[in-house]
Amino acid sequence: MSGRNGVDLRPGGAAARAASPAGVALSVVIPVYNEEPTLPLLFARLYPALDALGIDYEIVFVNDGSVDRSAQILAAQFEARPEVTRVVLFNGNFGQHRAILAGFEYSRGERVVTLDADLQNPPEDIGKLLAAMDAGHDYVGTIRRLRQDSVWRRWASLAMNRLRDRITRIRMTDQGCMMRAYSRSIVQLINQCGEMNTFIPALAYQFARTPTEIEVGHEERAAGESKYSLYSLIRLNFDLVTGFSVVPLQWFSMLGMAVSVGAAALVVLLVARRIVIGPEEGGLFTLFAIAFLLVGLALFGIGLLGEYIGRIYQEVRSRPRYVVSAVLERRP
Repeated sequence: MSGRNGVDLRPGGAAARAASPAGVALSVVIPVYNEEPTLPLLFARLYPALDALGIDYEIVFVNDGSVDRSAQILAAQFEARPEVTRVVLFNGNFGQHRAILAGFEYSRGERVVTLDADLQNPPEDIGKLLAAMDAGHDYVGTIRRLRQDSVWRRWASLAMNRLRDRITRIRMTDQGCMMRAYSRSIVQLINQCGEMNTFIPALAYQFARTPTEIEVGHEERAAGESKYSLYSLIRLNFDLVTGFSVVPLQWFSMLGMAVSVGAAALVVLLVARRIVIGPEEGGLFTLFAIAFLLVGLALFGIGLLGEYIGRIYQEVRSRPRYVVSAVLERRP
């Protein structure tokens, strides 16, 4: 693979990928980052669940620069099941969403399911997503049933869902669940997009003709810890909001107009009081409070503009999203 999406450092890597055969019914794309304790448990449940479906499938693991033994465990699993296993190895850590984009690039299935490696979403529910696609849907989102996350994560997720819904008009009940199913046509459209930072489920929703949502199970992490910190969650939602709408800029423009009108009215009022009443004591701190409010709004506006300008800066550099150092796959 070469060009805008990613760089393949293997000799002849892009050409070899282009020549690889297509035709499997299902691809399961799984990003992996420091999941050494979880991977054996994942293998023990994932492969039997997919074997039970009775269809041709492949599993595309994308190792996102893990610093533990995840890469070695994935290599060993490839040796054990090379006919259905592919492993894409990054040369660094590029983030979960870019790992999924690489998995899309290397997948060959007519349908693609994304799944986290932490086993919070049971692999046994993949059949439910395929059944929804059999009913005529080209994109299947999911809602976590009896969510097992902490209270603050559930509240933060609910708040961001409501904000996203108002700003982008993208209807997703549970944006944090990565277990989703995509038709090949939607995956191809996503592959054509060259954005450095995007939110894949929202992008798929915009491309889908017949999207739907279903409930899936949710369990506590089998092992390890979440890779998403509070800052990462905030950054993800900034990418979602600024990547799909200019409504925040429009809101701030209207707020700026309202503040300007209010400030002008306040100046007129203070001048009138000065003329009618004369000099007054005790008004200094009021003016300070008003000045601090206006300065705070100005700084917020500068930060908001910076988000959009930062996205432009990342796009115009035209750097690859990720760099692939090796791909483990069986060639015909």
